[in-house]
Amino acid sequence: MSQRALGRLINPTPAADGVWIALKGAAAGVTFSCFLTGAVGDTYTLQEAKDNAGTGAQNLAIITEYHTNTGNASDAWTRRTQAAAATVVTAAAATQNAMVVEVEGTSLSDTYKYVKLTSTGAGTVTAIQRDLGVQRAPASLPATGA
Repeated sequence: MSQRALGRLINPTPAADGVWIALKGAAAGVTFSCFLTGAVGDTYTLQEAKDNAGTGAQNLAIITEYHTNTGNASDAWTRRTQAAAATVVTAAAATQNAMVVEVEGTSLSDTYKYVKLTSTGAGTVTAIQRDLGVQRAPASLPATGA
C-alpha cells in the first residue's frame, strides 16, 4: 500500500476564505487554491498575524507569482507575475476562474505565525498546509488554525 499524502505531506482546509492558517512550526508553506466561476474576476488579499485571533494583523506584500486556469481540467496553468503585493486580482475571463498562490513560512515577519487569504467577491479559498513539520495520522492532525 502506498503512503497517503494527508498527514504526511498536506493538511487541507477546504473552507478557508478569511480563515487564519498556522504556518511557522506547523508547515513549511501553504498553497491557496481559489475558484470563482463565471469569468467575473476576484481580488484575494493575503494577511499575516501573530496568533489565530488575528493579533497584529497586517497585509503581507510578498506575492510576486501566481497561476491561473479555468479550473475544470481543460487547460494548463498559466504563470502570472506582478510586483510584490498583498493582493492578487484575477481578470474577468474564464481562463482566470481558478487561481493558485503559494506562501512560504519564511516569508512571514518575525513573531508572525499565521496567514489568511480573503476573497473580496464570492470566490472560494482552500488552504493546503504542505511539507508538514510533524507527520501524523489524519485523525491526529491538529486543526490548521490551532
